[in-house]
Amino acid sequence: MKGNTAREAMPLLDDENIGLEGRVESDHHQSLKVWLRLLSCSTQIETEIRKRLRTEFGITLARFDFLAQLHRHPEGLRMSALSKFLMVTGGNVTGLTDELEKEGLVTRVAEAADRRSSRVALTAKGRTMFETIASVHEGWVVELFSGVSVPQRVQLHDLLGRLRVQLNQSLSTPFVSNKGAD
Repeated sequence: MKGNTAREAMPLLDDENIGLEGRVESDHHQSLKVWLRLLSCSTQIETEIRKRLRTEFGITLARFDFLAQLHRHPEGLRMSALSKFLMVTGGNVTGLTDELEKEGLVTRVAEAADRRSSRVALTAKGRTMFETIASVHEGWVVELFSGVSVPQRVQLHDLLGRLRVQLNQSLSTPFVSNKGAD
């Protein structure tokens, strides 16, 4: 009698399409297998989103993320805060700001209290453009997750949330190397 589980119904990936998960051996620890699968899924989704943003809107994921951060902060953000939120260097933020300012999508204003610091905000044009792209982007993400049921997505979200909490707790303690412990 054939089982009717979701796992059995899903086709297996061939060696050419399996990506990072192809590194896993059957005797590897389950945590390694989960991490590589998570990384593989994230990479595959990001690659597809990058391709679609470029094709449909002529925009990079970096620009989209930059605009998204500003959209979340209508009052604007200091460039140093943008750098932290985007996890990129100040030079990257300056370059993106210069480009987006030339296109009329953002404004940059020197802070009154510290003239060396600038605050960047979306213009009306930038806000409208981002909202259009974000709406389509959300549809793409929904589409990419459509093969996973709503209860499974809720469960996955919960499990990943638990992992984030555990990581934050364990990473708040200093790393101690085992190197040279022999």
